[in-house]
Amino acid sequence: MGKKRELQKGLLPFLNCKDFTVSGETYEVMFNPEYDMMVTSPIPVDLENYYQSEDYISHTDSKKTLLDRIYQSVKSITLKNKLSLINSFKNQNKTILDIGAGTGDFLNVCKKNGWNITGVETNISAINKATDKGIFLNDALNKIKDNNFDVITLWHVLEHVENLSDYISTINKLLSENGRLVVAVPNYKSYDAKYYKEFWAAFDVPRHLWHFSQCSIHKIFSEENMIVEKTIPMKFDAYYVSLLSEKYKTGKINPIRAFYRGFVSNLKARTTSEYSSLIYVLKKY
Repeated sequence: MGKKRELQKGLLPFLNCKDFTVSGETYEVMFNPEYDMMVTSPIPVDLENYYQSEDYISHTDSKKTLLDRIYQSVKSITLKNKLSLINSFKNQNKTILDIGAGTGDFLNVCKKNGWNITGVETNISAINKATDKGIFLNDALNKIKDNNFDVITLWHVLEHVENLSDYISTINKLLSENGRLVVAVPNYKSYDAKYYKEFWAAFDVPRHLWHFSQCSIHKIFSEENMIVEKTIPMKFDAYYVSLLSEKYKTGKINPIRAFYRGFVSNLKARTTSEYSSLIYVLKKY
């Protein structure tokens, strides 16, 4: 609990951001200088209600809108990339735990490629969609008892976790001694984040409680005796996040303008390494 208090103390005002997805409410994004990260304030007591929207795309397989179709098209490419990444690890038993499994697409790909899969998802609608695909998910992390997973993945999940330090500690205990933890999160130091500011879609308040930099990821996990082995860019995210950000800023998708901003973000990141989203591969030390 002490670490959690440290993350939420000494905060400095940074931005006021609107919830564009569900409530239209405004939240403060505060800066924690000790950890070089941002913190959403306040955290709603009924946070689960802020996920109840068809616009929350990771919990649906919708292809209704242009954004939906773009997301689903890119997803097929990113799934292959994710599989390639985990296949690059030296795994003894090919056991994987995917936390925040959504509608089960990643685990489905893993299963078809010889992995022994376990998944966690808290959204009932997403669980039901995964079940329809033959992927059976647990609805809470505390229901997972195996402590010997070769790989644990959190694809854009860590920013949603309330009790961050306790959660990371739990994950650490579930990972085998030579296992790999894969964490993908948005990067508030990217060009697209700085350009769109309060309209940057990856702030996604209040669902995103934490907003990480590379420094904050290194520091938080070092406190759990874990180190970052490799950092990998998620280049597609700059384009998709810019599409949403344009919509929030102007009321229109503006695909040409969004593509340009995404392109510039990735171009600048070739020098700065500050991509819109980053994958961190971590291991115990």
